[in-house]
Amino acid sequence: MPVYIDDITLASKDTALLDQTVLDLSKHFKLRDLGETKFLLGVEIIRDPANRSISLSQRQYIIDMLERYSTAECNPVGTPLAPGTTLSKMMCPQTQEEIDYMRTVPYLSAVGSLNYLSTMTRPDISYAVGYLGRFSSNPGPRHWAAVKHLFRYLKGSMDYKLTYSGKDTSVSFDTYCDASHGDCLDSGRSTGGYLTVMGGGAIGWSSKLQPIVALSSTEAEYMVATEAAKEILWMRNILREFGFPQHGASPLHIDNQSAISVSKNPEHFGRMKHLDLRFFWLRDVVEEGTIAPLHIPGTEQPADALTKALALPQIRLARQRMGLVVD
Repeated sequence: MPVYIDDITLASKDTALLDQTVLDLSKHFKLRDLGETKFLLGVEIIRDPANRSISLSQRQYIIDMLERYSTAECNPVGTPLAPGTTLSKMMCPQTQEEIDYMRTVPYLSAVGSLNYLSTMTRPDISYAVGYLGRFSSNPGPRHWAAVKHLFRYLKGSMDYKLTYSGKDTSVSFDTYCDASHGDCLDSGRSTGGYLTVMGGGAIGWSSKLQPIVALSSTEAEYMVATEAAKEILWMRNILREFGFPQHGASPLHIDNQSAISVSKNPEHFGRMKHLDLRFFWLRDVVEEGTIAPLHIPGTEQPADALTKALALPQIRLARQRMGLVVD
């Protein structure tokens, strides 16, 4: 599978087939066979045959990043953002002194470096990075302070690895979704997030500001459930191509009972008829039995970490459900 420009990875249960594939490719292209994949695009791949697990780590990437932004000696903190953090565009530079100071700050570069980490192996910082990215056009000192707080979190959590276990032989997955209604002070829009887990580790996640204003928490939850459902269908198609068709409905865990009712019962659609038609597609895939919306208590919802700044106990729970573990 081509990964990046001229980097290629191969995977198969048949080692002879792998060797033959490399040989065939070498007849047409100049290539180097580096053997078992251990590093790929800044990600360390760690295999543990005894425990039937594989882990992805970006510890060295974090070390290099902290060094680059002169935060290698910072004091660690336990959460990506301080609990209850609220930022807005009103916190952009207000004085000439603040304007001059922010011109010396590598805000865009730092958020870009953090974004690569959040999309590759660290779903626990996905919300924080997306939130901070909203202010990239004109960041202020408080926005930069939040970036430095995130660096401090990574200083204390660089050893966490995204780990998948092969002990469970069933090839199935669970998806969780959540929304924080009207949390954007600048637009009134909501943050939606979803998390897909297989083999004990996150295989897909998203944290984004929703495209329109939701008039209720039910609407916000229903809209993010629609986005999560699209991810589910894509994942089902991928697994089918790999020879693992999904039998029965894939679970979608939602902590809002009203959103679940709307997705299952057409009688409830009257109060949401103003929504764009594309959001009603969720009802169809639920009716056909492809997706099963299930209720999960809010205290057990790992997708919470993709929509808001949580306290330490909730962050620990989310990391565990995401498959982020440390030896």
